[in-house]
Amino acid sequence: MLLELAVADLALLERVRVRLGPGLTVITGETGAGKSLLIDALLLVLGGRADPALVRTGADQARVEAVFETSDGVTIAVRELSAAGRSLARLDDETVTAGRLATTIAPLVEIHGQHDQQRLLAGAAQRDLLDAYAGLGAERAAVAAAMAAFRENAALLAELAIDPAEVERRRELAAHAAEEIEAAGVRAGEIEELRARLTGIASGERIVRVAEQVLERIAGDGGLRDLAGATRNDLAELARIDPRIGGLAERAAGLEAESEELAADLRRAVQDTELDAALRATLEERLGLLYGLLRKHGESEEAVIAAGEAARAEADRLGGLAAERTLREAEGERLLAAAEAAAARLGAGRREGAARLGPAVTEVLRELGFPDGAFDVEIETIPLEASGTENVIFRLAPNPGEAARPLARIASGGELSRVALAIKQVVAAADATGTLVFDEVDTGIGGRSAEPLGRTLWMLGRRHQVLCVTHLPQIAAWADAHLRIEKRTDAGRTATSVTALDDAARVTELAAMLSGDGGGEAALGTAQALLDRARERRATG
Repeated sequence: MLLELAVADLALLERVRVRLGPGLTVITGETGAGKSLLIDALLLVLGGRADPALVRTGADQARVEAVFETSDGVTIAVRELSAAGRSLARLDDETVTAGRLATTIAPLVEIHGQHDQQRLLAGAAQRDLLDAYAGLGAERAAVAAAMAAFRENAALLAELAIDPAEVERRRELAAHAAEEIEAAGVRAGEIEELRARLTGIASGERIVRVAEQVLERIAGDGGLRDLAGATRNDLAELARIDPRIGGLAERAAGLEAESEELAADLRRAVQDTELDAALRATLEERLGLLYGLLRKHGESEEAVIAAGEAARAEADRLGGLAAERTLREAEGERLLAAAEAAAARLGAGRREGAARLGPAVTEVLRELGFPDGAFDVEIETIPLEASGTENVIFRLAPNPGEAARPLARIASGGELSRVALAIKQVVAAADATGTLVFDEVDTGIGGRSAEPLGRTLWMLGRRHQVLCVTHLPQIAAWADAHLRIEKRTDAGRTATSVTALDDAARVTELAAMLSGDGGGEAALGTAQALLDRARERRATG
């Protein structure tokens, strides 16, 4: 439960610290005193929207601190709001996001105002309340999960709903691409290898052409070899005349032998050069094929190989599409049957719960001034959806002899407040929320209905901590604790204070609520009587 709420510089709340206990706590005060500001402060620590306009004039920031007692111990939630619009949240001294604060703290508190009562008119809210009362959380989750699986399968089946001719066209395209790439036998790095070999062939042609020219100059008629031989002969003849020239003749013979060796070595080098024209054509054809595949399927051999694998997989998938469609259709029938079975269990639970909820709420409404049979729950069958196959309609017959009609079409503001509270009391046993806050729940309610409403709030306080902002003394008399909010002006500034009232102060407050500040002894007597009667009735349960 909420142990303490401290507020600083939030609108009229300059410095306020409120300690709270179990049971029913009422908050009273004059109109405009700021009763709902405490609710606004609580909303901030629940992760609500931070409005910088709430910062007190002249202050740099507003601060709200709430201390909760939970099953894990004491938890402290803090929200700070600057006048510039910046917001800071803390949880047990750890800085957190407003979302984290909401996730952790919001489940501890449930706030009911006039807007929340209007939500009760929506069919979805009525269905949620019935499910909570009947304890159908698991059954509802089962239907939602079954419908999610059915819809996922239906979406996959829709993707398979392709014209058979179109499927065959796409399969043939994918198969052709796969076969083309597979037939090519592409290898990673092959293009570079082919380009290197073609470069080598082109170089070899130049080598042969130049080598043939060199061989002609060496070994051709009148070439280097013949010139060296003629020179050797001439020098040999001279050597017979002049022995000094003998050495030159020997050198000329060496030149002849060297030219022959040079020619032989050059011929061998030419023979080792790759000059196969057919091979060159084959390599160029292969390179053209690979470049063509790259243009269609990717920028590298690896990309082409991957495209071939993807095309083969797509061709296989499209080839098995008919079989997959058959499987999906069978799976859809199975999943739909499972969802219908889960929905049937949920529907049975709702009908059983509705049979109990109607009389239980009617019993509480009787104490609030409604006739017997004032409330019932109608179940309307609808097509299967994630929330089941039922619409839930709360119906009210506020006057004897009138037929019950949907709550949304008949209830006045005061009637709606009482119905909402009666439902909350009945559903309270299934509600794990520790603290319930009712802001102006008595709007539209007169004095005759106020006292039973107070008793209902007090009964709700037996299972929950209940905070209630009220302007009716008949409700305030049932409180276990009473807080009064007052607006004072000091040195030209207005501030609101919160005071916990003792028994004597409660009598004075109730008298002021009954007759204003000038009610006198008669109002005090009536106020005391209200308190005494409420105590007597609380004592008897």
